[in-house]
Amino acid sequence: MPELIADLSDLRGDCAQCFGLCCVALPFARSADFARDKPAGTPCPNLQGDHRCGIHADLRKKGFTGCTVYDCFGAGQKVSQVTFGGQDWRTGSKEHTRRMFDAFPVVRQLHELLWYLTEALGLPAARPVHADLRRALAETERLTRQTPEELAALDVAAHRQQVNVLLLRTSELARAGSKKGKGKGGGKDRRGADLIGARLRGADLRGASLRGAYLIAADLTGADLRDADMIGADLRDADLSDADLTGAFFLTQPQVNAARGSAGTRLPGSVSRPAHWATSG
Repeated sequence: MPELIADLSDLRGDCAQCFGLCCVALPFARSADFARDKPAGTPCPNLQGDHRCGIHADLRKKGFTGCTVYDCFGAGQKVSQVTFGGQDWRTGSKEHTRRMFDAFPVVRQLHELLWYLTEALGLPAARPVHADLRRALAETERLTRQTPEELAALDVAAHRQQVNVLLLRTSELARAGSKKGKGKGGGKDRRGADLIGARLRGADLRGASLRGAYLIAADLTGADLRDADMIGADLRDADLSDADLTGAFFLTQPQVNAARGSAGTRLPGSVSRPAHWATSG
């Protein structure tokens, strides 16, 4: 059995060990997030010969906000250095390049699951399912180390569904032990809720399930999100100024990067405060 992920720090993108896969393998469309169209498999014009971004320090100013939000959860270095043994897509055959670009999004999904499973194992309230979580973690890690051919044939959706059963149970256990709020939304199940642009300033959302909720441009200023399940919640342009997310779980760096916040925003230790928050209004 391969060595298991030690902690969440092992599941962050390390661009120095990657061949710029997200800048080549993935497509993007001209929008508020990207200044131009780019098809999958075509290098971004900002990608340099050393696989570094030529405008990294000015991505937001240049109209590439989407790049500052994205994180591969460490899949880039896994595919570059493990799956393909350090062989660059620039120097390999066309078939080699195609297989690398096909493998990257598959491993990225698996690494996102590794993030959730690793975090779940750190929740004391989820102890009743820790054994199952460890087995799922080991199996997911094993899948990430398959050959390019095996990765291409993998039914990722089916594996995600199996893991999600455990993550749902983890959420129930973790939220059951939290103090349920009596205010608007406190402790409630808001899975998949349409809260786009919602006025939730100061809302009590302690212990709430916000799995897959649409919180785009929602005003969460000063909201209490302690011990909330944030898996898959769309936080694009949501205002988290002075909000308290202490103990919130299944919250990822891309979600936080997509939101707005302030010096008073309290975050769980699993994520970092985005640099652009210092200048957000």
